[in-house]
Amino acid sequence: MSTRPMLGTLADYRQHVAITTRWSDNDAYGHINNVTYYSFFDTAVNTWLIRRGVLDIQNSSVIGLVVETGCRYFRPLAYPVDVTAGIRVARIGTSSVRYEVGIFGGEETTAAAEGHFIHVYVSRETGRPVPLPAELRAALETILATPSG
Repeated sequence: MSTRPMLGTLADYRQHVAITTRWSDNDAYGHINNVTYYSFFDTAVNTWLIRRGVLDIQNSSVIGLVVETGCRYFRPLAYPVDVTAGIRVARIGTSSVRYEVGIFGGEETTAAAEGHFIHVYVSRETGRPVPLPAELRAALETILATPSG
């Protein structure tokens, strides 16, 4: 995670994506299973990229591959709860991006979990890293976290 304090608020994230939980998201202990949060992260970021028009999952010549991920859990969530995933970009490199995602349950404004993942952008054809396309970089800069958070 970044050096920012943990347990962020919804306002700390530049964009918000609504995610509907499912019955199957709960585990035997009656709360949303830890692995499901990683699906929330992936869903939120890719939904935002698609909506911004910088990812066409079938035809984009450049695609992002996850090379690192992590999550810290602060309190459990359980189905049925509407989830809001807050997203921001912590760092933009030549061919990589570090996304940070906060998961918020219902009307809560403090995170139930916070995580990150790093995409390395590669050529769909060769699988080799490539510089971020200009339109992708411009979109990412709109959700780049400021140094103060």
